[in-house]
Amino acid sequence: MPRKPTYDRDALIAKARDIFWRHGWAGTSLKDLERELKLNPGSIYAAFGSKDALYALALKRYAQDGVANIMALSQELGPLGALKAQPRLVVEASGLPTKACMLSKTYAELQARNHDLANQARAHMVEMKSCFADLFRSAQAAGEISPEHDPDRLAARYQSDLLGLRLSAERDDVNASEIAVDIADDLDRL
Repeated sequence: MPRKPTYDRDALIAKARDIFWRHGWAGTSLKDLERELKLNPGSIYAAFGSKDALYALALKRYAQDGVANIMALSQELGPLGALKAQPRLVVEASGLPTKACMLSKTYAELQARNHDLANQARAHMVEMKSCFADLFRSAQAAGEISPEHDPDRLAARYQSDLLGLRLSAERDDVNASEIAVDIADDLDRL
């Protein structure tokens, strides 16, 4: 009879997410994962099947957390308030492995290799853009922004702005806080 694992699977996925987010796919070896997750050699295969399978779960967790966070913010601040607050929150976030987006980092790292994880990252970014589009539609329905604008186009632009902001927030020669204010102010002009 196989032994029951003594670890919390969700906690391991969250910790693996942070490791992959910080170091990327190629920058994280199985030995790194075993050491940081405190797993015995072979345990990753036994628990998750492969490094790629664990990465896929970590990527999914990252994406789900992102959608949940923006939706919770929308419940608190309304759709436009959430969209305006998000850039500031990105810049002010502390305790994260990096401010850069794990989805875009994964896509940039692996798309040239035609790796399935790049396709998964792309799919998660499409889901996130759809979430933003829904918030823009809700803001239009609430009369917070003009109905003349295409919510899908607004969402694509907004996502691009956030991705650029997240990279800029990693640089010490860029005032990302000012850029975050500009992104939020631009939303008031819609």
